[in-house]
Amino acid sequence: MFKSATKDVRDSASVWHGQEKQETGNARQGNGIRLADFMRNNTTQIVSEWEAFARTLTPTSNNMTPLALRDHVNAILAFIVNDIESHQTALEQIEKSHGDKEQSTATSAAEIHASLRLSDGFNINQMVSEYRALRASVIKLWSRANTQMNGVDIIDLTRFNESIDQVSAESVNHYTKKVEYAKDLFIGILSHDLRNPLNAISMSAQLQLRMGENERQTRLATQIFDSTSRVTTIINDLLDVTRARFGSGLPVILAPMDMGFISQQLVDEMRAAYPTRTISLEISGDVKGEWDKSRIGQVLSNLIGNAIQYSFKDSSIGVTVKGATDEVLLSVHNEGLPIPSEQIGTIFSSLTRAAADDGGDPAAFNLGLGLYIAKEIVVSHGGTIDVTSSEEDGTTFTARFPRAVEVASNNQPNRTA
Repeated sequence: MFKSATKDVRDSASVWHGQEKQETGNARQGNGIRLADFMRNNTTQIVSEWEAFARTLTPTSNNMTPLALRDHVNAILAFIVNDIESHQTALEQIEKSHGDKEQSTATSAAEIHASLRLSDGFNINQMVSEYRALRASVIKLWSRANTQMNGVDIIDLTRFNESIDQVSAESVNHYTKKVEYAKDLFIGILSHDLRNPLNAISMSAQLQLRMGENERQTRLATQIFDSTSRVTTIINDLLDVTRARFGSGLPVILAPMDMGFISQQLVDEMRAAYPTRTISLEISGDVKGEWDKSRIGQVLSNLIGNAIQYSFKDSSIGVTVKGATDEVLLSVHNEGLPIPSEQIGTIFSSLTRAAADDGGDPAAFNLGLGLYIAKEIVVSHGGTIDVTSSEEDGTTFTARFPRAVEVASNNQPNRTA
């Protein structure tokens, strides 16, 4: 269908070019030339300006041929001209202005353009800017040839703007669908194609550990198991980030739980993982409510892990769980180099990573996804998270979880008894 639609679009552009050649060449001098006629007569100059602008959209346009840069502009211009000249009722104009005009079932030139721009590496802002440039170029060139506009010209200009808006919307919608498909494909690969072999490796390593034939085999099996566990954690983090960044939100399953109990579990696990570090836990007030137990564990694990990574090696980590009237506060405190003030505002952004206290190579540490995921989980529970950091008081991350959870509409958690 795509190839067929592409051929139809090219054929329409070819017919239009044939009409253009039958015209008398350049635009008529003086006033009175209709916009559609002007666009037919000046296709070469309009396309040239489109190509020149597309060439500025680096680095994606680097090394692209003129044909690739021009892409389907001829067919898009043909559609615009035909749309300007077509009969349109007042009701149809209102529907178009509201974006309610019925779309053809065939793939349009604007949709094909969006697919090709996506495959060429253009982002959606660059693609939209092409339409802005096309609009500005046509109006600029036409106004030079038509110095005195009348009522008919204003109507033409209005129809032209409507047509540009329509093809731009078609491109954006199609681009978004393609990106959404790529996201779903990425999530599918992570959750299935990579997890399955990792699970097989992990199970084999566990079996080898139980057999325990000799010390060397046990040591190697332990390394395999630990490595697959870390890779699985990274995959889970990437899945969470992908869902959050594409607006679907992190799924949460709400159930009655004790925040103090899960906090004790996580602190015990972190103490076992980091036996040389001191991690204290203080629980006060009513810390029971309805939250997602596994997600709360993620928040604690990420915050405590972050505190351990960026604290002085001989300092202690303090975890506090405090019940208030309408919410439960979860805080993690550490002593270390303060977070620079210019980074406070972006510390919860994905792929944001501060320098470790020992000044080591940042590439040796995590991907910087932990705090971003922690924030998204807290937000999915209807809460907030913030950080304070100074040389005198250290760094404290505080997450607030309301007892009456109000989650975003795109997250709609399941409730279990």
